[in-house]
This record gives sequence, structure tokens and C-alpha cells, in this order.
Amino acid sequence: MSKRVLLEIAGGVAAVTLNRPQNGNAIDLELARELMLAMHACEKDRDVRVVTLQGSGKMFCTGGDLKAIESHGAGAAAYVRELLTYLHEALSAMARIPVPVVAGLHGAAAGAGFSLACATDLAIATRSSRFVMAYTKVGLTPDGSSTWYLPRLVGLRRAMQLTLLNRELTADEALSWGILSGVVADDALDVGLSELAGQLAGGPTASYGATKKLFRESLDQTLETQLMHEMQAICAALDGGESKAGIAAFLAKQTPKFR
Repeated sequence: MSKRVLLEIAGGVAAVTLNRPQNGNAIDLELARELMLAMHACEKDRDVRVVTLQGSGKMFCTGGDLKAIESHGAGAAAYVRELLTYLHEALSAMARIPVPVVAGLHGAAAGAGFSLACATDLAIATRSSRFVMAYTKVGLTPDGSSTWYLPRLVGLRRAMQLTLLNRELTADEALSWGILSGVVADDALDVGLSELAGQLAGGPTASYGATKKLFRESLDQTLETQLMHEMQAICAALDGGESKAGIAAFLAKQTPKFR
């Protein structure tokens, strides 16, 4: 059986690829488990400076594998509970990974595929890409962290509109709504993602990690607690080598080199 999730680490870039192209990269139990293991590997590897997430074949991800779910009959809920144990841990690991996680999206990002896209730190997509929640179309409720991320990205009213009415977004609409970080031509996704990953891999990794942690924790903190966390993080950064190199280069009007 071929691997459902591919992981390749080179040059500080961990490339994670959903690999069920014949099924639209639909998420079944095995894919969810392999995605969790891939994210755990990225989290533990100190040489990783950026993680990219893509889908193989014609689209990013069509969501949960409804055929697999239906095939379990009366045991469908138990099957999905086990699947989500793996998928949700993968998403938690994505949030914990102390480097940026960047999605490169094409084709369709639907259901849990849309949820995955929202859970990354940055996301770019091809202009022909389409985004739809799709859960309520089949009488289901959202999973994969979308009820946490989507209202924070687009606001509660728009999140309700996307989920209850299943409005399909174009890539340009997703960009204007704050779901995407950028849109590229249909034949430029690999180049665009490679350039973005390279920029991040060459940047101040510790600074990125601390910044990511601050932003993610801020959503559940009071202002005063968050101000304290900001003070602690910037003081810790000032004790590290990255800020010394960055400040020195800035004052010398040079481009910093982070190692």
C-alpha cells in the first residue's frame, strides 16, 4: 500500500504532501494517522526551518472520505472518532511546531481540506482554486479546527455564511477575506511555494517561532497577560544571537544573515 502522506526534509524545508490523488486526497483513517506522524516528525526535527503542506494530483483535499465513513455503517461514528483523534492531534502539532507552516493549495479545498488550509500559518493558492466548507451539505458539522480558525480569519458572520449556506469562494475572494496570503498563476504554485519557503527558511527561525506562539496564544488571553508574554518573548529574543545579527545588520544598512 502506498503512503498516504509523504514527508521529505531537505535544506531546512519539510515538505508534507497528501498522497491519495485518485481519491482527491480525501482523508481516511490511515491518512489522518500518517499526517499526525509527519507533523510529529517535523515538530521534533531541529533542522526544520519551515513546513510546507500540499496535495498531490489535481486538487489539495476534498475533505473527509465519505465512502470510507459510509462503509462502516452503524460504526461510522466510532470510525470518525478514531480518525479525528489522529487528525486533530496533527492540527495541534501544526500549531505547536516552532516554525512557520505554509500551505500551497490548488484545485479544491473542501470540508476538512478547507479546515487544514485555515490551520496553517500562511497559505497561497492558484487562481483557479475553490474553497467550500461543504459539511452541512451532507448533514454534518465542521471538524478539523475550522470552527476555531475560520471565525478568527473572516469573522463570525462570514464563517456562518460559508458554513450554513456553503458558499464557494474563489481564490481571489479567499485572499480578500483573509483566508489566503497570496494567489499565484495556475502554473506557478510550486515556484511560489518554493520561494516563500526559501524566504522563511533563510529567516530568523527562533524569532518566527516565538512570534507564532505569541499570536496563537493571544487569542485566549487577556490584554494584560498577553502584554506580559510579549515582554518576556522580546527580552528572550534580545538574549539570542538572531536579534544581535539582525540589529547589527540593520544599523550597518546590510541584509542580515541568520543561521
